[in-house]
Amino acid sequence: MNTSTDFRRVEQPETDGQTRAIHRVADAVHRLNEAVQRAVDEGVSVELIRVSRHHSGGGTWGDQIVPTVREPRALTAEAS
Repeated sequence: MNTSTDFRRVEQPETDGQTRAIHRVADAVHRLNEAVQRAVDEGVSVELIRVSRHHSGGGTWGDQIVPTVREPRALTAEAS
Protein backbone atom coordinates (compact mmCIF):
# COMPACT_ATOMS: atom_id res chain seq x y z
CA MET A 1 0.00 0.00 0.00
CA ASN A 2 1.24 3.47 -0.86
CA THR A 3 1.80 5.33 2.42
CA SER A 4 1.50 8.76 0.76
CA THR A 5 -2.24 8.12 0.16
CA ASP A 6 -3.04 6.48 3.51
CA PHE A 7 -5.33 8.40 5.79
CA ARG A 8 -3.96 9.27 9.19
CA ARG A 9 -5.12 11.22 12.19
CA VAL A 10 -4.11 14.85 12.32
CA GLU A 11 -3.79 16.16 15.84
CA GLN A 12 -5.61 19.40 16.50
CA PRO A 13 -3.77 22.04 18.50
CA GLU A 14 -4.83 22.34 22.12
CA THR A 15 -7.20 25.24 22.63
CA ASP A 16 -8.57 26.83 25.75
CA GLY A 17 -12.26 27.06 26.62
CA GLN A 18 -12.63 30.59 25.29
CA THR A 19 -11.16 29.68 21.90
CA ARG A 20 -13.43 26.63 21.62
CA ALA A 21 -16.44 28.79 22.56
CA ILE A 22 -15.55 31.35 19.87
CA HIS A 23 -15.21 28.58 17.27
CA ARG A 24 -18.59 27.09 18.29
CA VAL A 25 -20.29 30.47 17.88
CA ALA A 26 -18.54 31.10 14.54
CA ASP A 27 -19.59 27.67 13.23
CA ALA A 28 -23.19 28.19 14.37
CA VAL A 29 -23.34 31.65 12.76
CA HIS A 30 -21.98 30.22 9.51
CA ARG A 31 -24.70 27.52 9.52
CA LEU A 32 -27.33 30.13 10.39
CA ASN A 33 -26.24 32.36 7.50
CA GLU A 34 -26.46 29.41 5.10
CA ALA A 35 -29.97 28.59 6.39
CA VAL A 36 -31.05 32.22 5.92
CA GLN A 37 -29.72 32.20 2.34
CA ARG A 38 -31.60 28.97 1.58
CA ALA A 39 -34.83 30.39 3.04
CA VAL A 40 -34.47 33.61 1.02
CA ASP A 41 -33.76 31.58 -2.14
CA GLU A 42 -37.02 29.69 -1.44
CA GLY A 43 -38.95 32.97 -1.32
CA VAL A 44 -39.18 33.82 2.38
CA SER A 45 -37.90 36.94 4.10
CA VAL A 46 -35.97 36.41 7.33
CA GLU A 47 -35.11 38.99 9.95
CA LEU A 48 -33.10 38.19 13.07
CA ILE A 49 -34.19 40.16 16.12
CA ARG A 50 -32.43 40.44 19.45
CA VAL A 51 -34.83 39.33 22.16
CA SER A 52 -32.54 39.28 25.16
CA ARG A 53 -29.01 39.66 26.37
CA HIS A 54 -27.30 36.98 28.46
CA HIS A 55 -24.97 38.31 31.17
CA SER A 56 -22.33 36.19 32.89
CA GLY A 57 -22.23 38.30 36.03
CA GLY A 58 -18.54 38.92 35.37
CA GLY A 59 -18.83 41.71 32.81
CA THR A 60 -19.33 39.63 29.67
CA TRP A 61 -22.58 39.41 27.73
CA GLY A 62 -24.05 38.03 24.54
CA ASP A 63 -27.12 38.85 22.46
CA GLN A 64 -29.76 36.17 21.94
CA ILE A 65 -31.87 36.25 18.79
CA VAL A 66 -35.00 34.79 17.23
CA PRO A 67 -35.90 34.73 13.55
CA THR A 68 -38.99 36.49 12.20
CA VAL A 69 -40.04 34.84 8.96
CA ARG A 70 -42.39 36.40 6.44
CA GLU A 71 -43.76 34.47 3.49
CA PRO A 72 -44.53 36.32 0.23
CA ARG A 73 -48.32 35.88 0.57
CA ALA A 74 -48.18 37.52 4.01
CA LEU A 75 -46.69 40.62 2.36
CA THR A 76 -49.48 40.66 -0.25
CA ALA A 77 -52.20 40.33 2.43
CA GLU A 78 -50.77 43.26 4.40
CA ALA A 79 -50.76 45.51 1.34
CA SER A 80 -54.54 45.15 0.81
